[in-house]
Amino acid sequence: MEKQIVLALTIVLCHFALSSAIDGTATYYTPPYTPSSCYGYVNMGTMIAAASDTIWDNRAACGRNYRVTCTGPTNSGDLHPCTGASVVVKIVDYCPSGCRGTIDLSQEAFSAIAHLDAGKIKINYVRV
Repeated sequence: MEKQIVLALTIVLCHFALSSAIDGTATYYTPPYTPSSCYGYVNMGTMIAAASDTIWDNRAACGRNYRVTCTGPTNSGDLHPCTGASVVVKIVDYCPSGCRGTIDLSQEAFSAIAHLDAGKIKINYVRV
């Protein structure tokens, strides 16, 4: 009986986590990744991203982690840009007004979830 309750609870929690993901778009930027708006000249690695106004929250996004998953193309160029993987990135920078995506991933983070040739992809993301 306990195993059935744990299984049911796991299924409910997984469904909630999947349903709370937000749709958006992602682009990427290339090194150097410093300085950044959040950490100046401190190197925060390569699994990082810049937040657009949608998630920037007046600098409150600094240090937040997001799981980002490619869900499809934004144009007719590469019809299957996604690798099938997800990536967790830390917000370290600001992508100013006019930013082409909801989140601007490092080149390394973008290439983990999509082909670089796509340039811009549809995503879903969730704070973790």
